[in-house]
Amino acid sequence: MKLIFLGAPGAGKGTQAEIVSEKLGIPTISTGNIIREALKNGTEMGLKAKAFIEAGKLVPDEVVIGIIKDRLAEDDCKNGFILDGFPRTIPQAEALDNMGIEIDKVIDIEVSDDRIVSRMSGRRVCPNCGASYHIEYKRPEKDGICNSCQTELVIRKDDEPAVVLDRLNVYHEQTEPLKDYYAKTGKLKIVEGQEEVADTTKLTLKSLED
Repeated sequence: MKLIFLGAPGAGKGTQAEIVSEKLGIPTISTGNIIREALKNGTEMGLKAKAFIEAGKLVPDEVVIGIIKDRLAEDDCKNGFILDGFPRTIPQAEALDNMGIEIDKVIDIEVSDDRIVSRMSGRRVCPNCGASYHIEYKRPEKDGICNSCQTELVIRKDDEPAVVLDRLNVYHEQTEPLKDYYAKTGKLKIVEGQEEVADTTKLTLKSLED
């Protein structure tokens, strides 16, 4: 099965994509993860992407499309895959169509902007070991201190409220039109994101059966 997962930053589509990936035994292709790896390794593409990501903007199409094309040509994608974070624009969707790739379903995880800002601005991460916490949903044992290595927790730049709002604005302007694009093909399935991940997962799996 070849799937696309849509949803605003912080809506939880990545988590749902991973769960479905494990259940169906197909890889999740996350441009976010690929780009973060490039940033970490300081590659040419990573350096190009850095300024855009830190400003909450989209990475240019030509960079992303090239990455995706190479990844989908790998052997583990022969029986299907999940695209998480691509396409993000109509031109990217058209580029995917032009590759001759037939998508089976597009799952859109819907969560309100207010809930997303609350979720993301409450996240705290450990700069040392990478452990993740939340001031409401997953508090550390000691306020502001990592349970594992006792390092002081920080707010990632892209979790700051102003950056989150900028990212949401970009999403509504550039990515949300994809809902209409795929609705016209009859492949779009909308899933209302729930407070509990397990409840959202039930709705996601049901949408694959419909």
